Amino acid sequence: MLDAVSTHPFQHIAIVGGGTAGWMTANLLAQRWQSHGIKISLIESADIGIIGVGEGSTPFLRQFFHQLDIPESVWMPACNATYKCGIRFPNWSSVPGYEEYVHPFFNQQDLLTGNEFFTNACLRRRGTDADANPQDFFIAAELARQRKAPLYLPRPVHLETPATDYAYHFDAGLLGQFLKNHAKKLGVLHQIAAVAQVRRHENGDIAQLIMHSGATVNADLFVDCSGFKGLLINEVLGEPFIPYKENLLNDRAIALPTALDSDELPSETVSTALRHGWAWQIPLTNRYGNGYVYASDFVTAEQAEQELRQHLGAAAHNQEARHLKMRVGRIEQHWRNNCLAIGLSQGFIEPLEATALMLIQFSVVNFIAMIEQADFGRSRQAQFNQRINQMFEGVRDYVVAHYQLNTRNDSDYWRANRAHKNISDRLASILEVWDQGGDFEAELTRHGDALMYQRPSWYCILAGMGRFPAKLQTAMGREKAISKVQARAATAEIAKHFYAHRGYLNRM
Repeated sequence: MLDAVSTHPFQHIAIVGGGTAGWMTANLLAQRWQSHGIKISLIESADIGIIGVGEGSTPFLRQFFHQLDIPESVWMPACNATYKCGIRFPNWSSVPGYEEYVHPFFNQQDLLTGNEFFTNACLRRRGTDADANPQDFFIAAELARQRKAPLYLPRPVHLETPATDYAYHFDAGLLGQFLKNHAKKLGVLHQIAAVAQVRRHENGDIAQLIMHSGATVNADLFVDCSGFKGLLINEVLGEPFIPYKENLLNDRAIALPTALDSDELPSETVSTALRHGWAWQIPLTNRYGNGYVYASDFVTAEQAEQELRQHLGAAAHNQEARHLKMRVGRIEQHWRNNCLAIGLSQGFIEPLEATALMLIQFSVVNFIAMIEQADFGRSRQAQFNQRINQMFEGVRDYVVAHYQLNTRNDSDYWRANRAHKNISDRLASILEVWDQGGDFEAELTRHGDALMYQRPSWYCILAGMGRFPAKLQTAMGREKAISKVQARAATAEIAKHFYAHRGYLNRM
């Protein structure tokens, strides 16, 4: 542990670029090191705005706000934020009974029906007929059906409140502004300026930033949060970008807001498969954030916008659509010389599982931990880069699995996603063991932390997409677990003890 400024390898850290990535980084670094006398500054251009689309997170974001000691009652209203119980995936599969499924966040009481789900999934993958769609067995799915928040009503003091996991939806623009204000309170220095030139030391390190105004910034560590541009990591240091185009075909997105359609506020993200990609719908307290992620090799921007508007119906009338390009992939060295790339500059995986903020947070937290090792040295850069790349590959594999498992036949796009074999050896092995009825538990254990997504998530996606033998035999006796009707009755009973989503946010 580094306890004083004299032992810290960085006396001044300069973050280039704001937005969610820059200000998340600034907050985490300031919260950890500001008291050691480390100077932290953030330089951002006045010309670059933030696209305030509705955005989602993973449960990992809860740790971020807990670490900063910011309660939900403070940041959520400021960002039009809502609770997220999970993600629903309509129309990804054509298997009867599995046309949609839910990837839920988990509750301690899921043990009551969750184990039955795992049992049924194992029975069905071995050819025995059993109900195995996760949306029927997990409490989060029932909460979303009833538009409830993932928070228990007050319980008698003698009863322990079971643990439940959840995430958030929020306005990305408002979140960036909130984090900016909080970072400045922590002492982060904020400068509005545009970088015109970068000077380097003989060893390749970045020495100085020169602004268009002529002002200069010297620092020991430069954090590149400049977005897809990769101003420092790509343009200055020449770090190559490794595209995921052969794994993930989507490279474009459209964002379009619509009004809420009910006083009862949804508590899930909906990711609906369309002809050439998928459409998201994210509920905020004041509107929906909608969008379409698609592949430009299969459809034009105009056709994609028309398809999105048709999907949204009258709600999209007179609403402006914003077209975005995505650079999907990653760099090899996220920490190179004295430059750390965070956010879109280090890489991006399409938002199907809402992992963008998790990747930012995971990278910064791991960087801090690496710096605070007693035997810190430049040799640890390789260890850090390997860990972050493992994280990117793990997330990529899980996202690719959605496309590999799809059973749609209405367009060349979906057939191409299913047919290509450009998948990792790890994902290929997981699918093979599942399909052949092998020891799936052992297979998941073999890959360990490299998966990023653990046992329940893999069961949910494989079973939820209906990846089972075509010919099924009737289960015998007690070999069969409970039916979906029984499971839903059990989760509905538990859901009675949760707040209504809109009502809880109004109380907040």
